[in-house]
Amino acid sequence: MIEVLVVDDDVRVARINAAYVSKVPGFRVAATAHSASEALARIGDTPIDLILLDHYLPDRNGLAVVRELRGLGHHTDVIMVTAARDVATVQAAMRHGALQYLVKPFAYAGLRTKLEAYAALRRTFEGGGEAEQTEVDRLFGALWATDGSDLPKGHSTTTAELVRQALRAADGPLSAQEVAESAGMSRQTAQRYLKLLERTGRVRLSLRYGETGRPEHRYTWATGS
Repeated sequence: MIEVLVVDDDVRVARINAAYVSKVPGFRVAATAHSASEALARIGDTPIDLILLDHYLPDRNGLAVVRELRGLGHHTDVIMVTAARDVATVQAAMRHGALQYLVKPFAYAGLRTKLEAYAALRRTFEGGGEAEQTEVDRLFGALWATDGSDLPKGHSTTTAELVRQALRAADGPLSAQEVAESAGMSRQTAQRYLKLLERTGRVRLSLRYGETGRPEHRYTWATGS
């Protein structure tokens, strides 16, 4: 069983998330916590494989918890489960080793998909051995896979995957027009999906200023950053 610590300052939300985790085969809620200090204490006295970590905690934020964990030598896996959606927080979570970032509010199916991908990734790592480039690419992309349950109504999983493939295959940032041409879709469709993926932290947005003075939006896939 994969032992999970659920951390959320809202007792009701923590209870709901814990119930979600318990419904996924192979996962068990080892403990819950409602503050950073309580979370660190639970990790110190309970075997934990995975932390579902809120960012907004009453004493310290979730990123501070991850930093302290790493400083103490704990390599427990972390999935951020939070309403914090600003790019700076998403980027910091990645740099501190969060494996995934799930934006609130979400349905059970959205969390289940992430947990199942995490379980599959653990099984692969436990197998050991060496990995060719294709296998490395698959491992890095595994936790960002989606079954469409976390896409808004009217959005296609297939189209989102085409955008992902175009960005991952690129040597550098792409414009919406370049993504559209690479993925074989209209610029409007590419732009719509790029904005969605950027909001959820999967795509990173940068600006390039040209002679006209109006910046061009450029996009890169954020996995592994």
